[in-house]
Amino acid sequence: MKWIDHGQIFNTDDYGINYAKSPQALVFDDFIRIYFSSCRPDAEKLISYVCYVDFDRSFTKIIRFSDNVISDSKLGCFDEHGIFPFSPLKTDDKIYGYTSGISRRVSVSVDSGIGVAVSHDGGDTFIRLGEGPVLTSSLHEPFLVIDGFVRKYGGIFHMWYIFGTQWKKYTDNGEPERIYRIAHATSSDGLQWTKSNRQIIKSKNEHEAQALPSVIKWGGKYHMMFCYRNAYDFRNNPQHAYKLGYAFSYDIEDWTRDDSISFISEESFAKEMICYPNLFECNEKLYLLYNGNQFGRFGFGLAELAKDEDKEL
Repeated sequence: MKWIDHGQIFNTDDYGINYAKSPQALVFDDFIRIYFSSCRPDAEKLISYVCYVDFDRSFTKIIRFSDNVISDSKLGCFDEHGIFPFSPLKTDDKIYGYTSGISRRVSVSVDSGIGVAVSHDGGDTFIRLGEGPVLTSSLHEPFLVIDGFVRKYGGIFHMWYIFGTQWKKYTDNGEPERIYRIAHATSSDGLQWTKSNRQIIKSKNEHEAQALPSVIKWGGKYHMMFCYRNAYDFRNNPQHAYKLGYAFSYDIEDWTRDDSISFISEESFAKEMICYPNLFECNEKLYLLYNGNQFGRFGFGLAELAKDEDKEL
């Protein structure tokens, strides 16, 4: 699979923010809106919040920027300490925003759940439909349900997300590290979900953490980009840092992993790490948004599937 890499198209320094994590596109008639999560410090760590930036359909001009997409959560809620990522979906006359909420814990760093909000002003702002999650931990998915990505095929809502399988200490004095895998759920209305209760993407080893699946139907089958890393020593070791993975399916249920045809950027801002992919269609072309070094600290990039490469998909 050959991609044309357009490189970094959004730089956080230009807007005085310190992250642009998990860029996710929503296509309008005359512009492309890209939602992402930035961070601001609080008394303890960082709070993730949602922003967007609008590009013209050539991705060469930024039209507007907003950091006022959804309000902060209430005390004690599943998203008390921020939203990351934020996944938009147009459906009928609504725009849903699926929120990955983060809340801090004591023995481990965080737990999470997936909520939903709705926009009544064309995607400028969103209001939570409730203070709780629509998908959260359960008997066989005990923690860290997050990264919900939703699309509608054949009248059914499909959500790809991740769930935690283990918190593990790799050194005596180290903090517990999380291991998580990709799963799938379905819904008739986008609000009430039924989990498949199984990992759907084969892992390379027991220490692999899989994150942020993005799925599109293109050329007669379903394609997934995701990112994966080692559960330990990933922050300072590029060999263990996030890379992009790829899988395909003919029926949405069974997936074949083939990382050999995934995307690799040669851009300097993504030399040490590439993560948080988002596949979308625009101008009858297939595009890929991605983050680079330090989990999106410096912004995000854009790649385009080369002409005629769809025949290989």
